Amino acid sequence: MSNRKPPCEVPSDSARMPEDALWHTLVQGVRDFVRACGKESVLLGISGGVDSALVAAVAVEAVGADKVLGVLLPSPYTTRESLDAAAALIAELGIQKCTLPLEPIMDAFSQTLAPAFVGRKADVTEENLQARIRGTLLMALSNKFGHLLLNTGNKSEAAVGYCTLYGDSCGALAVIGDIYKGTVYALCRRLNELRGRPRIPEIILRRAPSAELRPGQTDQDELPPYELLDRILYDHIEGNMDEAALRKKGYDPHITRKVCRMVAHATFKRRQSPPALCVSARPFGADGLPLPPGVMSR
Repeated sequence: MSNRKPPCEVPSDSARMPEDALWHTLVQGVRDFVRACGKESVLLGISGGVDSALVAAVAVEAVGADKVLGVLLPSPYTTRESLDAAAALIAELGIQKCTLPLEPIMDAFSQTLAPAFVGRKADVTEENLQARIRGTLLMALSNKFGHLLLNTGNKSEAAVGYCTLYGDSCGALAVIGDIYKGTVYALCRRLNELRGRPRIPEIILRRAPSAELRPGQTDQDELPPYELLDRILYDHIEGNMDEAALRKKGYDPHITRKVCRMVAHATFKRRQSPPALCVSARPFGADGLPLPPGVMSR
């Protein structure tokens, strides 16, 4: 298990809404969306991470545990800890379970692409293939059984493009797409307090976030620590501060430049992402850009 600490709660726009109210808003939002789409059941990928854990808990409250399918999609890089965490969550929530191993499909993709990739080293391409295989399998289950696919990405990831198009960006609704990573942790802990038991197993809350697309990977290999990233994103998006203003506030200029560029360069991804439940003052609009200040309050 990594000795890196998971991100702590940090100020975010959605934190302005009391956590209890935010929880009920997410539950009602999912319930209304599922009904509006003429569906009764949902599915989502369960990774053993905090994001899918929170979305699964919201889904159970919204439509009932018997109408939620949790899909485990282990790859050769999935750790035993992730599988144990996912199993603990599924057992606690009482949802249906389906396991679809990725390795045979990954091998088939590698063999098919080998002639085209000859002489090229493995890189993010192969990592993204895993995410796209996951997305394809989830959509296949959605089509076959009529379940609505819930996306599990958060606002921190969407902002900087830390997601794969046609992979983990798949879904009909981004349940926590307008909530920063730190607030995801805060909501999970609050839910456990409200229920008087570890509804979200502690093993999930103490893990270092990882997409597990290569051995030993953690999110902080590519991103600043979430407690810092969320503060910069909050000031940049909700605070409408440009790079110069962020630097003037005291943020490291190199990190600030990197984050601002990531937000700008990920616009094309957000344009193709599922709609999110809007709970902040400046959610991302259909064009992938934050809505103008004050729009949500009018």
